[in-house]
Amino acid sequence: MLTFFRQNKKWLAAGFLLTSSTAFGQTWFISLFAGFIREDYGLSDGDWGSLYTVATLSAAALMFWRGSVADTVPLSRLAPITALVFAAACLAMSFSSGSVLLLGITLFVLRFCGQGMFSHIAMTAMGRWFEARRGQAVSIANLGHPTSEMTLSILTVLVVAIIGWRPTWFAVAIILALGVAPVLWLLLRDDRSPQGSGETQMMTGLMGRHWRRRDAVRHWLMPALLPVLLTPGFIGTVIFFQQVHIAEVKGWTLVEMAPGYTAFATATVISAFLAGWAADRFGSQRLLTVFLLPMGLGIALVGPADQVIAWYVALGVIGITQGTASALWGVLLPDIYGTKHLGAIRSLATTVMVISTAIGPGVTGLLIDAGIDFPTQSLYMGLWCFGLAIGCALIDRRLTRELRAA
Repeated sequence: MLTFFRQNKKWLAAGFLLTSSTAFGQTWFISLFAGFIREDYGLSDGDWGSLYTVATLSAAALMFWRGSVADTVPLSRLAPITALVFAAACLAMSFSSGSVLLLGITLFVLRFCGQGMFSHIAMTAMGRWFEARRGQAVSIANLGHPTSEMTLSILTVLVVAIIGWRPTWFAVAIILALGVAPVLWLLLRDDRSPQGSGETQMMTGLMGRHWRRRDAVRHWLMPALLPVLLTPGFIGTVIFFQQVHIAEVKGWTLVEMAPGYTAFATATVISAFLAGWAADRFGSQRLLTVFLLPMGLGIALVGPADQVIAWYVALGVIGITQGTASALWGVLLPDIYGTKHLGAIRSLATTVMVISTAIGPGVTGLLIDAGIDFPTQSLYMGLWCFGLAIGCALIDRRLTRELRAA
């Protein structure tokens, strides 16, 4: 592992920086400001959730339309430009006041750049640049997600308490514009673009084909995977998006709940490495059967939880699924569909995931407004995960047969 890291540290560092910087457009980060935003703009839980849903769905639509740009534009240009647009959105969040329309546009850009493009660029690059040890590369690059969750959650709460929520967004804009963007350019200026002619960049997928997005949609696997793609994003988003509401229902404080991010991040890191190794060793499709079970257990624990320590346990168990999912999709998609059109294929999968994060806040927010609190909702989410795991076992069996026959 150390030799692999030393030999590829420049490219792995770029992936790590991209995934860690997604934090500023992720739900868990934005939700830390939910109370301030709702108060300043006069929004209810349902209003805030619906606005977030519209913004995220719009980001998903743009992701589907333009995500294939990762196949044609060198990452040395695409990544820094995305970082600068990302910074502009953070600046807008810092200065916008009173206009719900401007708030919605700002959320749209934050979600598109952060959760959408930064993750998409990172995983497309890892899938294309690595073959034999793709699982390990994906796991290392994905360390950025738990690292940011572990360090930024408590830090952000403290910074907001000291300087206020709007100046905090201004500071984020500076970090992205003057820190992240130039470092990405330095790491990627000797671009390993998808137009290269190396064989590892053009690996074929199932049936020895270079799958296009339209072909993937017509094949049985992609429709079967849709609920599997939707579920981790839905639950992983709402558990953080509704944390202010959960705190109110349970009588906890955000400061008391903040260590839960450490439990989540630690579990994510460990499971991501184990899943990356398992994907390389046994086949990525083998992870399908088991990866939703921890999330089902974790989200179900939120319902009866009385003590804040149960929150830590719940997030830790959910983190197992999130870490496994990051390795699973980073390896499974190039394994099945090849790497020639990986940007377009991944943009479809990323769009589905972003849609799931869009649906969650709106649906759960409206249910809360209707009198069904989130802890009650979480019990039904747990049952959904357990039921879906059975379907995943059937997908695994059929897909394994097809891979062996290829």
